[in-house]
Amino acid sequence: MRAWVVEGTGAPGEVLRLIDKPVPDSREGTFLMEVGAVGVGLPDVFMCKGTYPLAPKEGSFTSGQEVCGTVIEAGDGVELEPGQRVMTVTSFQTGDGGFAEQCLGLGHSWFTVPDSMDDAAAAGFLIPYHTAWIGLVRRGSLAAAETLLVLGAAGGTGAAACSLGAALGARVIAVAGGPERCEAAAGFGAHQTVDHRDGDIAAAVMELTDGRGVDVVYDPVGGDAYTAATRCVARDARIVLIGFASGEWAPVNVRHMVQRNYSVVGAIPARYSREERLDDHRELSALWDAGSITSVVSATYSLEDLPEAMAALESRQVIGRVVLDLSSG
Repeated sequence: MRAWVVEGTGAPGEVLRLIDKPVPDSREGTFLMEVGAVGVGLPDVFMCKGTYPLAPKEGSFTSGQEVCGTVIEAGDGVELEPGQRVMTVTSFQTGDGGFAEQCLGLGHSWFTVPDSMDDAAAAGFLIPYHTAWIGLVRRGSLAAAETLLVLGAAGGTGAAACSLGAALGARVIAVAGGPERCEAAAGFGAHQTVDHRDGDIAAAVMELTDGRGVDVVYDPVGGDAYTAATRCVARDARIVLIGFASGEWAPVNVRHMVQRNYSVVGAIPARYSREERLDDHRELSALWDAGSITSVVSATYSLEDLPEAMAALESRQVIGRVVLDLSSG
């Protein structure tokens, strides 16, 4: 099969190689699948650079965390049949990720695909929307009529948080960089936007909320954006930490938390049981079927164009989720 491998450490264009490699064998707890589409995310860029903690530690490997495709063969302990169409997290940690014609899916992390969702949309649904659900519902306890601030709102996970937050009845304020990205965030569901290039994020948010601040912050960015968000939170606010797209984790100031009476929590889907994840997926699928949430995929590339897709993602030339679409050939 054709597959991209990471050889060495460096910029994606320097370390990615498209090669022919053996099809991986399905192991216990995994299944072999034909890839229809695969999501491309900043963690894949970080894996090339050697800065992502969950990447394989030695040798060349194939990354690509999130795919939609068709089951070929299930390993022991996996209740799937050949021909089933699923979305799943891949076995990228063993080097058998989705940037290939076939890959290994994890038997505890596959989910059904709504009939109205194509492969490309499904390849950009699982990680952004499951993360948004756990961040906003399970960890952030977002309630209808509360105000939600989404950082990095034009990126894949931020876009999902905008869409889901609006579907849950919250007032959504989105932070993005530049008029085009702010407009995109509004298209994903944000009611108001703040362009962080225009100046002080906190001052703009406080003005929009008449000095009250926001109830929940969804932060996939970290760094300075997190610090700005801490200055525009309401009493009893919850800041949900998702990732570090800025390259720096949130610099949490415990003294400030106590003085301002807000909490900071982390959110990651991997810490939840299969049953809890299935419950979340049923809720999200129902929202999709009702038209309440939308696809956050806005750019598709071919398998051959993975380095270009990563470069566009890293340079912020794309909005929303980026996927490689293999279904057309």
